[in-house]
Amino acid sequence: MPDLTSAPLLLGLVAVLGYLLGSIPFGIVITRMLGLGDLRQIGSGNIGATNVLRTGNKGAALATLLLDAGKGGIAVLLARALVGEDAAQIAGGAAFIGHLFPVWLGFRGGKGVATFLGTLLALAWPVGLAACATWVVAAGLFRISSLSALVAAVLAPAWAALLGESHAIALTMLMGVFVLVRHASNIRRILDGTEPRIGKSK
Repeated sequence: MPDLTSAPLLLGLVAVLGYLLGSIPFGIVITRMLGLGDLRQIGSGNIGATNVLRTGNKGAALATLLLDAGKGGIAVLLARALVGEDAAQIAGGAAFIGHLFPVWLGFRGGKGVATFLGTLLALAWPVGLAACATWVVAAGLFRISSLSALVAAVLAPAWAALLGESHAIALTMLMGVFVLVRHASNIRRILDGTEPRIGKSK
């Protein structure tokens, strides 16, 4: 975590704006615009791209993935450009929390994987690329999306340390813990052997 050198009130404003950006439920917005129904009543009920894919609309799922990742990345880049590195970390973390606990949905949001990766790509791109690659490799080996996300989240702080991005370790660890917590039900299904594999319906 970089030193907090910006004015506290400014950092507070950054946190609020980052949270509001992160809380935009793009999955719900896109599926409603396309007449695909209420995403919370489809599949797992999650608002992320994986559940959007269960509507059968791959374009909608891709758009959700990119927008959910992009809101974390944009929060980081704007805060860095306008304020500084301390604000960038706060904005990225706040956007991630906004996705998990959006005020517009009664604080019941997504699991945060796309926003986690988008935030990392903007915050420390080598770590973000390593985390994305970890997801791809794990998906290829295990064919379970949730397990791939968990592996990427757990290894991200190690990547930050190995790649010399020590400023990102604390935030990466914090976001990783939230990813694990939000995947509690998935972890139980993985252990039970009932978690659906990539390409199969839930």
